[in-house]
Amino acid sequence: MDTTAMPKSLAADAHKPDSTGGLSIVDKRALPRHLQQYLALQDFIDRARKILPRPIYGYVTGGVEDNASLRGNRNVFDEIGFVPKPLIDTTARSMKTTLFGKTYNAPFGFAPMGGTSTACYRGDTVLAGVAEEANIPMMMSGASLMKMEDVRAAGRTTMFQAYLPGDIERITETFERCERAGFDTIAVTVDVQVPANRENNVRNGYSTPLRPSLRLAWDVGIRPKWLFGMFLKTLMTDGMPHVENMGPRVPMLSVGSKRDYGRRDRLSWTHIAHMRKIWKGNLLIKGVVDKDSVRIAREHGLNGVMVSNHGGRQLDGTVAPARVLPGIREAAGKDMAVIMDSGFRRGTDVLKALALGADFCFIGRPFLCAAACAGRAGVTHAVSLLMDEIDRDMAQLGINYPKEITRDYLMPMTGADFIK
Repeated sequence: MDTTAMPKSLAADAHKPDSTGGLSIVDKRALPRHLQQYLALQDFIDRARKILPRPIYGYVTGGVEDNASLRGNRNVFDEIGFVPKPLIDTTARSMKTTLFGKTYNAPFGFAPMGGTSTACYRGDTVLAGVAEEANIPMMMSGASLMKMEDVRAAGRTTMFQAYLPGDIERITETFERCERAGFDTIAVTVDVQVPANRENNVRNGYSTPLRPSLRLAWDVGIRPKWLFGMFLKTLMTDGMPHVENMGPRVPMLSVGSKRDYGRRDRLSWTHIAHMRKIWKGNLLIKGVVDKDSVRIAREHGLNGVMVSNHGGRQLDGTVAPARVLPGIREAAGKDMAVIMDSGFRRGTDVLKALALGADFCFIGRPFLCAAACAGRAGVTHAVSLLMDEIDRDMAQLGINYPKEITRDYLMPMTGADFIK
């Protein structure tokens, strides 16, 4: 069976309502055999190790330095317990959630991930297409290997995440291009002032761009699904992929090319004020864990913030976003959207973040690995698995809508005083 698409009818049959009116656990018999092994998001990450070349897998799943933040993003969820409320009629439950005036089918979307199309053939458009079909948002990365215009055309729920230097001209050019492409939401990443110390990339042989070598040839040669289904297919149909949306075009594979994306360490609130002046759509900053920065963002008229430590890939030891959510929520007030990414693997994680003050959650690595494992069908299945978990969790907690969950449903398990 074609692994790049799953018919809508098949996806629906795999998640038929049970006798209580909710969603049942995925019926493995209704799924193609190659998808039946995936029961949770982590399964896609584990399986992707056997499909992606070592440099690509290390880049996708790795953190920085000692991986303290990477571990912390997951560990924080284990510190939080639920206090379910029984004997509540939840037969009317719905995951529908509103963000920036638009109602989506679930309280989560796809986080921006650079180099998505190194893991899956035309990976950005795969994610964008599934997001539109599922009616959830997808935020494409400024480091994408596909043109923003093509990704936006593939999915109308797509937003744009920008890496920008402190350069008014470059900023203006990017925002004008986003407007022409039809985007209505831009998130500017503010936690990449300088490149991170990603020692795991060096150990795994990853670089940007990738450098031809015998080691790389070996890593690619023993992963034929990636070699033929992604790399060679891309070369034959689209040519060598390039970074397309952040300054000079840099190829995916090159002997001598270097990245030069400007002085990001010069980016300041003055530039954010300029962005707000020229951009009439939704404007966010991404990579915030400091509540004072949220207050300043509100004063600049921003529509929201993305609470994130870049998936544990920038400054190692940065606090897990979930720990600061209550303070961020308070600083943001009622009118600013608070979105969180970093560390999500389960429906329970999503609901804990919502209870701590997030309006919406964005999830990256698991869905990228799902695309690597089984293309569009894999991503569709991963979305269905997570929706199924959230629906079940809501019923067991005693809530009908995501907005109903508050900190009253939480209790510290190991001294997590941030949820009080």
